[in-house]
Amino acid sequence: MELKAAIFDIDGLLVDSEPLWNEAAAEVFSQYGVNLTQDQYKTTTGLRTKEFVQWWFSYFQIASDEYARAEKKIVTSVLEKIESRGMIMPGVQHIFDFFTRKSFKIGLATSSPPALIDLVVGMTGLAPFLHATSSAEDLPYGKPHPQVYLNCAAQLGTDPVSCICFEDSFNGMIAVKSARMKCVVVPHASQAKDERWGAADLKILSLQNFGEIHFNMMNE
Repeated sequence: MELKAAIFDIDGLLVDSEPLWNEAAAEVFSQYGVNLTQDQYKTTTGLRTKEFVQWWFSYFQIASDEYARAEKKIVTSVLEKIESRGMIMPGVQHIFDFFTRKSFKIGLATSSPPALIDLVVGMTGLAPFLHATSSAEDLPYGKPHPQVYLNCAAQLGTDPVSCICFEDSFNGMIAVKSARMKCVVVPHASQAKDERWGAADLKILSLQNFGEIHFNMMNE
């Protein structure tokens, strides 16, 4: 089916926020005597903050009545960090111009809360390009469940199979593929050689690299 809409993740794709999420989580977790390794942290990249906290607090046997408190601390901290130190990823303007020229409907689908969507949209100046935004914060399930992507497609009025999506995390890629959408992954350089990206339709090193050849290949 012909592609008609483009949907983008936010964290790590449009803004270099993943290190800031990691930093905020490490600061809060240290208050509970928990220090995650980089390998541990990467296994839960792309999950909602509540799921991230529940997973590791359960693993380290921290009382469940601390879950919500820790989640709130992490989100509050990361919003402050992104606002003060967040960097826009290379190629963001290019990719939104690319799909706008094709008269595509454009949406955002993220595991992060609506407050982060508003913050990043303001930082990037992308509001005029957007037709829909979707957060998984209050959904029964977040990524790798596809619901946030299906919701975004519904808001765009587009069949899921007519959507091309851009992701940087493994859980996000699984969500896109489960929604029966085309998936372009833009992994962090440290994870670029991970064999799991083979499940995506295309892997590129930067949004700046996506062009007409890639689009035509995806739209066959």
